[in-house]
Amino acid sequence: MSIFAWCSQRAGGLAMLATVALSYWVISSELEAQRHGYKYQSNDSLSAPNYDPQNGAIWVNIFSYYCLLIHFLVFCFPLRSCYAVFTIGRQLRKSARARTLKDIKFGHRRRSSSTSLSSSETLTSSRELSSSSSSEIEDVDTDCYIDGDIAPDRVIHAIVIPNYKEENDTLRETLEVLASHPQARNTYDVYLAMEQREHNAETKASRFVNEFSKKFRSINYTLHPSDIPGELAGKGSNMAWAARKLSERYTLGQRKDVIVTGIDADSHLSTNYFGLVTTMHMTYPETATTTLYSAPIIFDRNAHNVPAIVRVADVLWSAAGMSGLYKGSTVAPPTSVYSVPLELVDRVGGWDCDAEAIGEDLHMYLKCFFALNGNLTVRTVMSPVSQTNVTGGGHGKGIPGLIADVQARYKQALRHMWGALDTGYALRKVVEVWRERKHTSRAFRPLHTALNDASDGYVPESQISTADPEAAPESGIFSDVTTDTLKDLNYERIVVLFHRLFEAHFLPVQMTILVVASTLYAWVTDGAPDVHGVNWMFSICNVLRTVGFMEVALYLFLYESFHKICLEIREKEMSDAGLTKGMHFSRREVKTNFIDYIMVPLVAPIFGSIPCAQAQIFHFWTVDLVYTVSKKATRRRAKSVTVDALV
Repeated sequence: MSIFAWCSQRAGGLAMLATVALSYWVISSELEAQRHGYKYQSNDSLSAPNYDPQNGAIWVNIFSYYCLLIHFLVFCFPLRSCYAVFTIGRQLRKSARARTLKDIKFGHRRRSSSTSLSSSETLTSSRELSSSSSSEIEDVDTDCYIDGDIAPDRVIHAIVIPNYKEENDTLRETLEVLASHPQARNTYDVYLAMEQREHNAETKASRFVNEFSKKFRSINYTLHPSDIPGELAGKGSNMAWAARKLSERYTLGQRKDVIVTGIDADSHLSTNYFGLVTTMHMTYPETATTTLYSAPIIFDRNAHNVPAIVRVADVLWSAAGMSGLYKGSTVAPPTSVYSVPLELVDRVGGWDCDAEAIGEDLHMYLKCFFALNGNLTVRTVMSPVSQTNVTGGGHGKGIPGLIADVQARYKQALRHMWGALDTGYALRKVVEVWRERKHTSRAFRPLHTALNDASDGYVPESQISTADPEAAPESGIFSDVTTDTLKDLNYERIVVLFHRLFEAHFLPVQMTILVVASTLYAWVTDGAPDVHGVNWMFSICNVLRTVGFMEVALYLFLYESFHKICLEIREKEMSDAGLTKGMHFSRREVKTNFIDYIMVPLVAPIFGSIPCAQAQIFHFWTVDLVYTVSKKATRRRAKSVTVDALV
């Protein structure tokens, strides 16, 4: 491993040490200045030499300006999250209103077809209803409305559900929700991505395949082998193995209309999710194979059964995910659930399985982003994904239960922060694409062909340049090769990407260090002359910090409306599908809202700064993290009656 690769993997830890060292130097220098005083004395003085304030001025200025920058970023992040949750919530309300009016309109038409319309009032009412529904529908963003004129069966959705030691009820509930979708029988190819390390994994998967075989276009399972060197057990490796296997099922002609969707085992997706992805895929054919689709997430199933501190941690985690999903955003890393065209999967070589890919959603986004020189198209699916809060099974168990739930959430936070390795991956990729910026010709094969080929999918450039793009493919060594020419590097998006990575992987620790350091600096220099002229920056930092907390409170206020509309949409859909019995629906109440607001100052360090610092320190020794499965809430099912119970 090169020095650059080693340092890039530990960029967060190195930045943390550098910030601590800078803060220590500046504060200790000011303490020394206070001890000796700032007065200048001539060189011939016999008294003890006094401190020259110009000696450490450059470091004080660096410290001050960096502190101002960090506070400004902390100010911007919740502001962007507020804008995102407001716009997404507003669009969801418009979409729900448009769907309701459309249903009323068509229902009115059906009733009118069997009734004589002799009344002028009835005719007027019909026209007004039609006009109202049309105006509402036209007001909805085209990316948020399912086009009924598009043939839904043309696009195949390959849905991969990676799972490792997940509870049977969790998987069954997710499959039941997917099976309730009207298009499931015609367009859903479901793949249970199992792990061979799990005891009886094959038996478990076979049972689900038999149970749901008639509910989908197809349902299969894959077993990720446990003996592949360098591949770790986890969501990424299971996704990678499943993608290799599903790739074999689709011909070259089908691949451009196959979309691979990766979801968590507890993710509940609305039928609108796949309808919107299909619509956008067909509406924008010029970018159909270079687009990644991501959706906001919401924790609305067992939030009422977890401690407030855990609930708020997940609310703020969803804020981090939504902060890039606002309309017009060109950099939008997904959170947990996302969809990628199979042809784009072929282009990037599938999912990675090493330690750096533990956060497979962000890692796959980065692979696609740099494979296209930063010109990856991202589209937001305005259909929030329902998920469950992590729990340690502590509900109703008092203080021990509270501790168990907090520990379970901390483990998940540590796993999230372990994804700081992706910053190092991005650093190495940006160097790679810079070196290759003048070579824009690309060629790739279907994923399963490239991986099985000893040549690793390499196609000589001479073959690319001499090939006739209009010629029909023939049987031969290059018959399955797809050629393409990349656009130039998109520097603006690369800068924005690294800003987002800094927010996710550096900002929690950097902010904590600098809040403490700036407070100590102000205490040390209290009453002393501002010889460096930096006090104005710390005054601005205090204002930005205060406004930042107010923005978080505003986000929680806006989240109430977002949570309500999402819950209403999901509850209606589950009711229509007959799945509400035993289903969890977490409603927000004034009492819990008040407690949530109080918990915000505790959540940031416990589930943000501390696990982020722990991950960055541990990276100096190892980049491997043992993947553990968090306990999740499922539907309350009636217990089966045994023979012994009847005796």
